[in-house]
Formats: sequence, C-alpha cells, structure tokens
Amino acid sequence: MDLNEFVAHFAEQFDETDASVFTPETRFREIDEWSSLIGLSVIAMVDEEYDVALKGDDVKNSNTILDLYNIVSSKL
Repeated sequence: MDLNEFVAHFAEQFDETDASVFTPETRFREIDEWSSLIGLSVIAMVDEEYDVALKGDDVKNSNTILDLYNIVSSKL
C-alpha cells in the first residue's frame, strides 16, 4: 500500500474540496466539507480498496490522513 495512493483515494471521498488540499499531514476534520457521511465513505473506501475493516473509533481517534494510513497499514 502506497501512502500517496491512500491520500488520493481519501481525497476522492470529497466532492467540493480540491485534491491539492490533501497531504499525509492534512487534519481532515478541519476541512469544511468533512462530515460523518464522508467518514462512512472513507470506511467503505478502505474496505473496498484495501480489504481492511476500519471502525468508527479508528476514524475518531485519528487526526491526520497519515494517522489513518498507519492504522490501515497495521491491519494489512
């Protein structure tokens, strides 16, 4: 699993936010478009792309995209 690929997949969950905003250090909850629905989309994307089951707490306890990436990596 590649970090840049993960960031790109994460960015695809957002309709109104430009992909250039997203980096591993992006604090995703600070993005205006962030919502619980997007959180569910991220969980579904991780399940589909990486066959990893994230829990709501995994998202809740993460601050940056890199935090989420590390959680997904640890479950591969």
